[in-house]
Amino acid sequence: MSDPSAREQQPALFETAADALTDEIGYRGPVVCRAAGITYRQLDYWARTGLIAPSIRQAKGSGSQRLYSFRDILVLKIVKRLLDTGVSLHNIRAAVDHLRDRGVQDLAQLTLMSDGSSVYECTSEQEVIDLVKGGHGVFGIAVGKVWHEIEGTLAVLPGESPAGMHASAVEMHDELAARRSRRTG
Repeated sequence: MSDPSAREQQPALFETAADALTDEIGYRGPVVCRAAGITYRQLDYWARTGLIAPSIRQAKGSGSQRLYSFRDILVLKIVKRLLDTGVSLHNIRAAVDHLRDRGVQDLAQLTLMSDGSSVYECTSEQEVIDLVKGGHGVFGIAVGKVWHEIEGTLAVLPGESPAGMHASAVEMHDELAARRSRRTG
């Protein structure tokens, strides 16, 4: 990081080589809430306000259900962790927007650092060290670790195809295994 003090807020979260993560499996609200550690009320509010909208299927009228991708759940869990550490929703929204615009290439390699108000994106150990030495980092979120936590959680929870067909936990485990092999292979 060149000069962390020169950054008003520096985020971290999106476009990954895990765009090998397909949208073949989606997750409904209750599963998303469980995997991300959030309430349904938070999920609904964030979707309605555009913080994290479902990328597979939006709700269209009464009775329809949103369908979230793995990446959506990852971002939701990170947003929740940032909120839990005191970062304002306004700053989180700016960080998420920045990352969408920027298109971070390998999400799993990021570490998010924050001083409680600003969010900083670090892609190397040296950037983390520079940020901490500059007095800006108080806590960090290793996105790769969050990624693996969600994979483990989703391996035993139901998902479905965008066409509405239910996917069993066994099928989902196979999908997660395929995701892992695409990422490492």
